Amino acid sequence: MDTRSLAVSMNTNFTSFDLSRRLSPLRSTKLSPRSIPRASASISTPNSETSPSSGNGINSEAISVKPVYVPTPPNRELRTPHSGYHYDGTARKFFEGWYFRVSIPEKRESFCFMYSVENPAFRKRLSPLEVGLYGPRFTGVGAQILGANDKYLCQYTEDSHNFWGDRHELVLGNTFSAMPGARSPDKEVPPEEFNRRVSEGFQATPFWHQGHICDDGRTDYAETVKSARWEYSTRPVYGWGDVGAKQKSTAGWPAAFPVFEPHWQICMAGGLSTGWIEWGGERFEFRDAPSYSEKNWGGGFPRKWFWVQCNVFEGAKGEVALTAGGGLRQLPGLTETFENAALVCVHYDGKLYEFVPWNGVVSWEMSPWGYWYMTAGNETHMVELEARTNEAGTPLRAPTSEAGLATACRDSCYGELKLQIWERLYDGSKGKVIMEAKSSMAAVEIGGGPWFGTWKGDTSNTPELLKRSLQVPLDLESVFGLVPFFKPPGL
Repeated sequence: MDTRSLAVSMNTNFTSFDLSRRLSPLRSTKLSPRSIPRASASISTPNSETSPSSGNGINSEAISVKPVYVPTPPNRELRTPHSGYHYDGTARKFFEGWYFRVSIPEKRESFCFMYSVENPAFRKRLSPLEVGLYGPRFTGVGAQILGANDKYLCQYTEDSHNFWGDRHELVLGNTFSAMPGARSPDKEVPPEEFNRRVSEGFQATPFWHQGHICDDGRTDYAETVKSARWEYSTRPVYGWGDVGAKQKSTAGWPAAFPVFEPHWQICMAGGLSTGWIEWGGERFEFRDAPSYSEKNWGGGFPRKWFWVQCNVFEGAKGEVALTAGGGLRQLPGLTETFENAALVCVHYDGKLYEFVPWNGVVSWEMSPWGYWYMTAGNETHMVELEARTNEAGTPLRAPTSEAGLATACRDSCYGELKLQIWERLYDGSKGKVIMEAKSSMAAVEIGGGPWFGTWKGDTSNTPELLKRSLQVPLDLESVFGLVPFFKPPGL
């Protein structure tokens, strides 16, 4: 999700990033790599790009970590609502985006994979007749990676003929370039078959992620790598909810309908990934590396937003996963009315600590870049987080209605984070400390705009009717299970 402070010149709704010059990340505060026993990682310098040992460029002899592929089963454990592809087949303005992150604590590096599809009703650039009928639209599929040392890669095509997504499961892929004489896949395939058929592209599932993409030269404001190749498996630990319980919709049951857009779903708050990533001449190999996935979909992004995410902590036992974010989004209707929306959610010790507008108030203080502060409380607990960075961050692209896949946010994976959760006493004060932890590997983001200065806000003005409706424990998956013909795509 979410972004920064210096923003996009294309449109007054976006912050005005100065993209005319190359940004130089400030590394004076970057910590040295540290070791975490549960995960292991190594870095080597592969020669697969220059001396491939197979037709697809993979030097199998250099790979010591070999992830195990498992096909996606039906009715898998920890599946969240809205795991599937939400496109409904209509010509309305629509985008869907996916985000996968792998953190390597020993190296204090992360890899963030971002995929997007825009207006898939039109499989290629609109003709003049289509523009006349439907208005201007941007089309296509984008793949971005923010990787080690804040380097970046982007590959984009205006065509979406070779994009595919499963209607009800987190399974998707795209072929930018097929192998000679091969057909592009239109569903999940075993990794060997993918490598035989796809020259440049990707496929992602809850348990498997692989691909090979090449930078297309469109980025002159960040340091880029020429290509990336990866294969890794994932064991989900947290979906979105308590372990062993039915998993939740991040934004509540209204996310099943095209209102309050864009929608947001965390698909896997925490997992452990094993595999390898080749990145600009280096190979990163890892075992049980903390990982994460989420998605957005709808008619467009919020006017402006912020986001903090972290799976690597010191000071807490077991798997801890933080997702926090918020923004200014447009309410449905004919007038331009906007509301504040935000959440802070922590998975810890098998339990989801959920702080959302319908069970309390979420407050924040965000600078245009460099400082993120949030507090929240519900009936039983209170939470506080503070994140800072001296890094310059990297501008990332997002699907925009004004300019298509354009720079709209700024991210860094080197955020210094402090997180605390307390029990809430009867008088509203802080009680017993449930968890206190810190990290130097938080992903932080600021996006949209305009950002003229520090933004202080909260969700206290959330309409009471909306709060009450969101408190209704409506299980739409079970409801539509009785009438599957009417089940919305993606749910």
